Amino acid sequence: MHILIVEDDEGIARFLERGLEAHGHRPRVIADGNDAVLAATDPLVELIVLDLTLPGMDGLEVLVRVRAQRPALPILVLTARDDLGNKVSALDGGADDYLTKPFALDELLARVRALSRRADQPAASRVVVSDLTLDLLSRRVERDGRTLELSTREFALLHYLMRHPGHVLSRQQILAAVWDYDFDPGSNVVDVYVRYLRHKIDRPGEPSLIATVRGAGYRFDPPPESATA
Repeated sequence: MHILIVEDDEGIARFLERGLEAHGHRPRVIADGNDAVLAATDPLVELIVLDLTLPGMDGLEVLVRVRAQRPALPILVLTARDDLGNKVSALDGGADDYLTKPFALDELLARVRALSRRADQPAASRVVVSDLTLDLLSRRVERDGRTLELSTREFALLHYLMRHPGHVLSRQQILAAVWDYDFDPGSNVVDVYVRYLRHKIDRPGEPSLIATVRGAGYRFDPPPESATA
């Protein structure tokens, strides 16, 4: 497996590289956050081991950008032992798993194997939340059996929200996932498109499926009995 190691600590990076090579993997080490985002676009990369403390670009920002570019790429985050805040932020930002430092090589290898098995499973072509269905193959969205006409960008935004039900997503996260990175982060484009979506997917007189979290962003807020497929 081609594994990208994003770690600026030379000792840890060498330990990871040698350990992964010894077990048949093909690791590549990157020490800078900006370089990591570029390297992750290589289609040969099958998994990333990502440290959060990096020069050039913070590891959490690297995570968000890589996840937006390659939604299905497994990412294992390395964090400080007691850094609960970063663990939560990493998982909310799209990390598949995390490992606390210091760690044993056997545990790292077990996590890599688990993520590899998960990546081999076919991705679901439909997302169903309550009575709202999004079909990736046909590019159709339905609610109550009624087809909703969405633009390409509205479809991408709804897909991102439905994949993270109950999670508060910041405008910056949404911009990185749905729009290009050079888009002005001060723009109100996210708010505009959320209004578009609400007009199309919500029922008149009922609470919106997309809740505004003041000062934080938006949360896809389906009824309690709903489930994601």
